[in-house]
Amino acid sequence: MERKPELILEAIARSPDLTQRGVRGVIAEAAFVQSVVLPLTSQGWKDQTPSGDHPFDFQLVDGTSPVKVQVKMQRREKGVPKLWKSDKRFFVVETQKTRSGTDSSGKSTRPYRFNEFDILAVSLQASSGDWSRFRFTVANWLLPRPKDATLIEVFQPVPSAANTDWCDSFLTAVDWFRQKRKNRIRNPG
Repeated sequence: MERKPELILEAIARSPDLTQRGVRGVIAEAAFVQSVVLPLTSQGWKDQTPSGDHPFDFQLVDGTSPVKVQVKMQRREKGVPKLWKSDKRFFVVETQKTRSGTDSSGKSTRPYRFNEFDILAVSLQASSGDWSRFRFTVANWLLPRPKDATLIEVFQPVPSAANTDWCDSFLTAVDWFRQKRKNRIRNPG
């Protein structure tokens, strides 16, 4: 009989793209715990993520206030990181829920609404090969949908290098969020 890890890896390798995306998402969340959450505990932060289904993956708390974090992967297309309109300076992150459905009024439940989470953490594993690399921005800075500005646009540009809208430090992103500065990430085209 095959050893369990090999069996699991074989099953994942044979699975369709949607399943593989889900597995990568779960790994990105585990990597976020290891590379961001655990180091923060030495600085007094606590993971107080409530159980259940929420529009955020983590609720981290320090002595100031809770910070809700959504973790997403860089979008891949044909196995490689998707570029923003072929611009090699920007990658793409998809910011909508995997599950589809409708609410009681018939509206889609896939979109994220502004103010459902505070920080977007994007795993850079697809372009870097490193599960511990993340890029962060303030959720309210994301691009809105053109037809409904209360919803976050599905695809967002993520720069290949940190800039004034995206950083490599969770604590910097928290500072930006807590400053309540109005901003919009750069839309490169």
